[in-house]
Amino acid sequence: MRSLRSRLLALWIMLVVSGAATGYLLFESFQQTANARLARSEELVARACRDLADRYQFFVVGWTGEPMDDQLKQQLTTVVRTALAGAPGVEGGVWQADQGSLAYAFPTYEGTGPKTDLPSAELSTIRDVNAEALRSRRTASIRQYGRSQVLIVHACPLRGPLTGVTGWTMTRAITSEGPAYNQLLSGLILLALTIFGSAAWLARMLYVWSGKISQIETALDERREGTIDLPKLARTGAPELDRLVDALNSTGERLSVERRRAAAAERLAALGRMSAGLAHEIRNPIAAMRLKAENALAVADGSRSEAALNAILQQVDRLDTLLRDLLEMTQAREPRLAEVDLETFLARTVESHRDLAASRGITLTAGTGPASSPLPQLDPSQMQRALDNLIINAIQNTPAGGTIAVDAGRRDGSLLLRVADTGPGIAEDVRERLFEPFVTGRADGTGLGLAIVREIARHHHGNVRLLRDVGGAIFEIEVPWRQS
Repeated sequence: MRSLRSRLLALWIMLVVSGAATGYLLFESFQQTANARLARSEELVARACRDLADRYQFFVVGWTGEPMDDQLKQQLTTVVRTALAGAPGVEGGVWQADQGSLAYAFPTYEGTGPKTDLPSAELSTIRDVNAEALRSRRTASIRQYGRSQVLIVHACPLRGPLTGVTGWTMTRAITSEGPAYNQLLSGLILLALTIFGSAAWLARMLYVWSGKISQIETALDERREGTIDLPKLARTGAPELDRLVDALNSTGERLSVERRRAAAAERLAALGRMSAGLAHEIRNPIAAMRLKAENALAVADGSRSEAALNAILQQVDRLDTLLRDLLEMTQAREPRLAEVDLETFLARTVESHRDLAASRGITLTAGTGPASSPLPQLDPSQMQRALDNLIINAIQNTPAGGTIAVDAGRRDGSLLLRVADTGPGIAEDVRERLFEPFVTGRADGTGLGLAIVREIARHHHGNVRLLRDVGGAIFEIEVPWRQS
């Protein structure tokens, strides 16, 4: 699914593209409209020139070519006025090569009175187009482009008793910077203000919201030392996001309360299990000592006293070991860190268990560890105690002919200590609570060895985990290579 940020960005791109496309289409439409007006104006002056030629042809029927006088010029002017009366915005007249203008009229002129003066500014153009029509003996046109209009002058030959006579018509086609152009410009400005203003507003909203969302993401990703609760998020100032922030803060508070309740319940449950296990472990030696003492007292001659006392001392040793392990697990003693050569450390640790492993027909090997500088830092006595527990646990669960490998490695900035055996693995009913106190799969076990390993790893700011639990067990302790 697309994110809200990508959707808003796509909407912003669509606004910009649609604004540019709409402006381009409006401009092209205006250009086509201007070209259409120009074509209509050319058709208008051409038709007006044909009407003028028809009127002139009718006027000269039966005329023998008397000399041109003022009366004839007035009659020709009337002919021109009549021919152009139906052509709005078109002016024109009759032109003779030698005499120049014989008649001129602008019947649709919108001024205060009839326009009778030949336009002096366009006189040279009028002369040129008439000369071209007379030379080629067919119609001729000239366009002159200005900033806001196009001047169109058209000429056509006139047949009659007079020689070198042509008719001409002229009009102006508005193309730009007129009312239509101003309307177009106003429309484009309004379009730019609305569409591009909307795009700018959307871009700003996208930028601001992205920053606020990033702020929330950063706050949620913060990892504060010693806490796992959700952080208290600051309000962003955006009502929609603030509702989400309030919901997250409220949810975080409820989760924190429930987590504390669950932790308290878990501590009580763990304490209950530990108390039950401890009671069981203490009652067994006490029951054995009581039985031995009662048997010794039942014999009056005291023949059983020595054996009973030895058995009682063994049970006392068992209780002492149990209490020492409990203290080791519960007393949080800070590690005394020192640089350790892993090859020597592993060899010394394995050597202390080699005779026990050999007596059970088990092969015990030690790795060399990674060759790396600087050396790792750890508490040698505590970590050896952890490895001792893992090795003893492996020896007790590995059948004769099996192997146990103790090795070390490095991954990123962590030291890895592994103990792998080829025993039957971990029973399914104890896997979930394997590192809890008094959890064991052996009838003669106390269930404190792996719990002590976990506490030692935690004292080193690390942890212990079971990597393989079927077809042999692999335990791995991971601690920082160099303690900070």
